[in-house]
Amino acid sequence: MTRDQPPGERRGGRQGHRAVKQRWPMLGAADRAAVARVLDRGVLSGAGAPEMKALEAEFAELVGAGHCLATNSGTAALHIALAAVGLGRGDEVIVPAFSFIATAQAVLHEGATPVFADVDPTTFNIDVEDAARRVTSRTRAIVPVHLHGLPADMDEVVALAREHGLVVIEDAAQAHGATYRGRPVGTLGTMAAFSLNSTKNFPAGEGGLFVTNDERLHGLAARVRFDGLDTPSKWDPARPLDDEADSLAQSRGWMYLPGELTSALARAQLPRLAETTARAQRNGARLTERLRSLRAVETPIVPPDRTHVFHKYRVRLDSRRAGSSLAPSLVRDRLLEALRAEGVEAVLWQERALPHHPLFASPEPYPNATAALDGSIVIGSQSYPLFAQPLEVIDAWADAFEKVWTNLRF
Repeated sequence: MTRDQPPGERRGGRQGHRAVKQRWPMLGAADRAAVARVLDRGVLSGAGAPEMKALEAEFAELVGAGHCLATNSGTAALHIALAAVGLGRGDEVIVPAFSFIATAQAVLHEGATPVFADVDPTTFNIDVEDAARRVTSRTRAIVPVHLHGLPADMDEVVALAREHGLVVIEDAAQAHGATYRGRPVGTLGTMAAFSLNSTKNFPAGEGGLFVTNDERLHGLAARVRFDGLDTPSKWDPARPLDDEADSLAQSRGWMYLPGELTSALARAQLPRLAETTARAQRNGARLTERLRSLRAVETPIVPPDRTHVFHKYRVRLDSRRAGSSLAPSLVRDRLLEALRAEGVEAVLWQERALPHHPLFASPEPYPNATAALDGSIVIGSQSYPLFAQPLEVIDAWADAFEKVWTNLRF
């Protein structure tokens, strides 16, 4: 990009056509009206706040869940699910070795131990066979992550959980709108957690959503979300900061309620989720069509029994097939640098498997997770993700990828 080129624009590879990339999140009049509605009402928060309650009802209906709780982050949504299980010190929860750190941190919040399972080398989701080898008498739950927006092998996960009496908690932070065998993610386990972080396909700044069909677990999670207190049975719009909640805590808890501005913005964004999903799938299909014939380039795998919402579009690079003697991470880094020089939004998004973070410092290799991270890049950044782009930008990125990969010298 030249020094005077406007931000947000890159020169594509087709006859100098200027393809304008789209920054995320996309905000418009409906979002501004939603925020103004909250300010006009003057209710900014509360255990019975109207925007929060409406968001919970609308999202529960969308995914087909019996209950929903809105929270102030996706991590909080996952935490209240784990807390509802009744975990304690010495208990173990199986999580994938490849995810965002919040998946493991939420387990630590409850004093339990995250036990890492390796991932499938093609889908990057939890390897159920490896997870099965890690079940012990102390295992209480398993958290399959629908990484990048592709559902995990949920039939196998549920079967493993039933065999050992485990609770299944879906980490669906990146997978709003994805389906598995015709069913929406979030309804495939006992509980599920979604994120409303600004980077997500369903953004509202910072927030989360917990869903379940189990009334008892919903009640337990609701207490955890509200400092261990029961949710107020009544809410008076004339006295929005007063409630009739019992002030006696029934359990440990945290203040995980979302603000009304976040809830209102989420409600404004929710009707556009289907449009975002369709655009993501169109763009993912186009990029796969353009790149899959390139030697030693492996595009995302989408099994026929599920849908992918391409929160991330991760491309694997087979350095040996490419004829390189360099370490996979060096091939990756050279490609990343060259793509960026061409104006492509390309990133790594995670550089180490979770068990290799300093927090855990595991000596176990986790070969599939490590190989995936060392030998892949993500097309689309968090500020300019694939799922936000017009098709001409996807084609410009594909042109640049073809050019760079064809001419790259190792």
